[in-house]
Amino acid sequence: MFSPDSSITGAAQTGLTSPTYTLASDLAPDVNTRQYVVTALGGTQTGARESTAGDPFTLTLKKTPYKALPAKNPVNGSYGNVPLNRVEQLFRKGLKIDSAGTIRNGNVRVIVELPAGSETNDAVNIRALWSFVIGLLTEESADIGDSTVAGVW
Repeated sequence: MFSPDSSITGAAQTGLTSPTYTLASDLAPDVNTRQYVVTALGGTQTGARESTAGDPFTLTLKKTPYKALPAKNPVNGSYGNVPLNRVEQLFRKGLKIDSAGTIRNGNVRVIVELPAGSETNDAVNIRALWSFVIGLLTEESADIGDSTVAGVW
């Protein structure tokens, strides 16, 4: 089960030195959701801000109710519509949009949709998929940040 440590070591980013983030559980909006809040920053992150009510820095995990693999068609042995089990991760950070310090939320959403039955029949490839995604994001963290700021992909 996803259960982040209370202290997260951030990946390399231009202008940040040894970034760390202290997490705490936060009040979730419903029973299918878990939420965490960044309560403190470590390393050198000049100008970065931890979460406040009006300037959020949060992670929200939301799952839809589990959907099972349907029965095969008794005539031809094929599956009709195979449902997707979905988990969404929402990373939210308050961002200043003008020199007056007006804050609006920036969002990063990671949506995972896996075909029903794959968690039982192909768990190793689900893990391989995650390994690749996290490794790529970690390896390319600074480039992703630079590209997002520059608007050049």
